Amino acid sequence: MTGSARQALAGRVPDRVRRTAPVWVPALLAAIDALLVNGAGLGTGMGVSLLAAVALLWRRRFPVLVFLVTLPGIYIGYIWFAPMIALYTVASLRTDRRLLAATGLLLTVAHFLPYPLSEFSLADRRQTALLLVDALATGATPIALGLLARTRRELAARLDELTRSRAREDRLLADQVLATERARLAREMHDVVAHQVSLISLQAGALQISTRDERTRDGATKIRELSVRTLEELRHMVGILRAAGADTEELTPQPGLTDLPRLIELCGMDVTYENVCAPAAERPEAVERAAFRTVQEALTNARKHAPGARVRVRVAGTEAGLLVEVRNGPPDATAPAPDLPGGGHGLVGLRERAQSLGGSLEAHRTDDGGFLVRAELPLNG
Repeated sequence: MTGSARQALAGRVPDRVRRTAPVWVPALLAAIDALLVNGAGLGTGMGVSLLAAVALLWRRRFPVLVFLVTLPGIYIGYIWFAPMIALYTVASLRTDRRLLAATGLLLTVAHFLPYPLSEFSLADRRQTALLLVDALATGATPIALGLLARTRRELAARLDELTRSRAREDRLLADQVLATERARLAREMHDVVAHQVSLISLQAGALQISTRDERTRDGATKIRELSVRTLEELRHMVGILRAAGADTEELTPQPGLTDLPRLIELCGMDVTYENVCAPAAERPEAVERAAFRTVQEALTNARKHAPGARVRVRVAGTEAGLLVEVRNGPPDATAPAPDLPGGGHGLVGLRERAQSLGGSLEAHRTDDGGFLVRAELPLNG
């Protein structure tokens, strides 16, 4: 019978029959065995054999008791199915080895000794040896099959447990990756939005000072206030994003070293830019992005904390990778301060980004009252 034929036949069998078949099919086979061995008579052999067959209906609930009930069937009625099925059930449901040895020995003895016991004789040693081997096989086979079935059941349960454990580990790994991506997205948001909003605030402050029109001055003041409020809300959103989550899609486009001149041109500060990298050198996208964000964040910090200061940006290639330096001088006392809030995530995010690439970042004040941000980014990080 092919696999499709078996499936079609199984589809025609009612679910209730399939569920109850393991209960009544062994009892039916044992009853047929009793009828074939003992004939149609209603003697003692037939009685104990049918009793053994009926007892199999409760073999899963009371395996040891049912086995003991079936023993007279093999001893008096010479049946095999009922006691062997009962012993198989004991072996598949019970783990006590002493119990299995005792029940196997009982079945072997019941099969080896004749009924009545007075007919037992050792005169024919060859026949006696064959009977003993047959009895040992009868007692050992159900135990071996029962142990095999129990081991298979335990292995299936263990495999299912391992599958569920693997699924839990996959979920935990996905959560960890998501948390890492959330932190990366928070840094990207801080770098991009904080720079642009602080630039808007700076331009609005310059317009507020230079214009003589009252309405224009009021508009510039409003823009500065909105910029400050936007940065405060950004600081709050970055904290939420680091803790709770957000979309994990990549930010596009991803800026690199070629975008630095444009960034410096739009920053509205006195910046000297020096790029001594080889033009044809190939660098990983993550390294170029980290270099761009380092310069962007350093310019934003210089604008907030050192207004009017001169800034020097230097990007150079080294044997190990890429060196980025942003150095600003002391602030100009005559320049208006933009009064922008700080979220405290900028330098922390830059340091985490550099370390994730295998590099390092240092940021500290200089002797002349300025500030230095220096990042070393390996190309093979």
